[in-house]
Amino acid sequence: MGQHQLVLILDFGSQFTQLIARRLRDLRVFCEVHPFDLPLAEIERLQPTGIILSGGPQSVYSPRAPVVGPELLALGIPTLGICYGMQLMAHLLDGGVSASAQREYGRAEVEMVAGGGALFAGLEGGQTVWMSHGDLIERPPTGFAVTASTSTAPVVGFEDSARRLYGIQFHPEVSHTEHGTEILDNFLTLCGVERDWRMSTFADEVVERLRARIGDQRVICGISGGVDSSVLAALVERAVGEQMTAIFVDNGVLRKGEAAQVEESLRRGLQLNVVSVDARARFLAALAGVSDPETKRKAIGRVFIEVFEEQARKIDGAHFLAQGTLYPDVIESVSLKGPSAVIKTHHNVGGLPQRLGFELVEPLRCLFKDEVRQLGRELGLPEELIERHPFPGPGLAVRILGEVTAERVALLGEADAIFIEELRASGWYTKTSQAFAVLLPIHSVGVMGDGRTYENVVALRSVDTSDFMTADWSPLPHALLGRVSSRIVNEVTGINRVVYDVTSKPPATIEWE
Repeated sequence: MGQHQLVLILDFGSQFTQLIARRLRDLRVFCEVHPFDLPLAEIERLQPTGIILSGGPQSVYSPRAPVVGPELLALGIPTLGICYGMQLMAHLLDGGVSASAQREYGRAEVEMVAGGGALFAGLEGGQTVWMSHGDLIERPPTGFAVTASTSTAPVVGFEDSARRLYGIQFHPEVSHTEHGTEILDNFLTLCGVERDWRMSTFADEVVERLRARIGDQRVICGISGGVDSSVLAALVERAVGEQMTAIFVDNGVLRKGEAAQVEESLRRGLQLNVVSVDARARFLAALAGVSDPETKRKAIGRVFIEVFEEQARKIDGAHFLAQGTLYPDVIESVSLKGPSAVIKTHHNVGGLPQRLGFELVEPLRCLFKDEVRQLGRELGLPEELIERHPFPGPGLAVRILGEVTAERVALLGEADAIFIEELRASGWYTKTSQAFAVLLPIHSVGVMGDGRTYENVVALRSVDTSDFMTADWSPLPHALLGRVSSRIVNEVTGINRVVYDVTSKPPATIEWE
């Protein structure tokens, strides 16, 4: 990415690997996540300023354990092992690793040993950290000094300053580790890396690359009116101007009134060249009788590609397609960067059918959601657009559990609009990260007036997060939830019960499907 120094993160399968990257970005350092088996020659070509070995679910003694060669640790590059990464470091260098008599999952109290060494510089002697391990290090490798321990694990931190190797048994990247950011900051200081990762310079770098790659060709941009696609369109427009045509597709599963709002925002607000396509009937036909969430996503992706193919034929010289793929999209779709589990398929990840003849450009692919918002501000987008809550590409189709029909879309759209309207009126919309309603595939008995009802149930979901990799449910006021519930039941015919989702991510995801 430009001329930025690189910290390389090797992924051994931890659910927290991407959070490491997010924390380093917060510290203004550019980093990349790659699979643990990245060839040594490629690592040397990348010339990383530092290397981090992530955690992972395996034991170093497992037949399927992901490993690296000891030559990686002999490069002289500052290297930090986290959890499994620390155990692997000890294992490769003839330390002692064994199954823990008591597994540790959750908060633990760590005590510094001999001042804590370089990683714990400036920190208190004891602190709360987040553990997630079944093995422990009984004996550090030769040349390593123990820097931290707990009541159940004798070696929770170690370092060999001569070889520039460091390890910690806990996860500094999660918010539950109270001084995790400071520990990562200390490691970056040991790396001597420049703190030059900023959205202002990123915007200039990407614009230059887009101009060089696109040249005098035309580019089309799929746009939904959400934050990601709007920032994407503004970025591409800055690079190539009138060579870009934005295509807005009404897929029939948008929020209430969204089609009109999007066109107003794009045409008048951002002054983009926009082609609007009403494909509601086609998408709903493709979704008829479909209940499985993955099948929904793939059906929407297929029709989306078909619509783009038709529109592309009408745009002379269209050669490139710009997509607003983000880093979490890639992470949750396919295990491109390590053995982490696939969570769900994103319809805008994984390339395009070759028959379309487009080259794909994804200038936001390495960014997290909040970084996209920062980039939007750098590009001068209005704050009301930047602060808009995320909306999935498959739209309400993955917020309608079960079959998607025009009637069910309208029903959920009304309920969702009431929820968002009340959040805005109460001032809670900007305090939360993402909020929406979900139509459940069940009916509930109710009483309205003097009659018995048997109607739909809606779940409300609101979360707080900085990176969308983890999230907590929003503690919305009871009075607000009561007001939303009352309005939905009274104003939306066909719904007689409203519930509120109080599950964090993990173990749940933010969306229900």
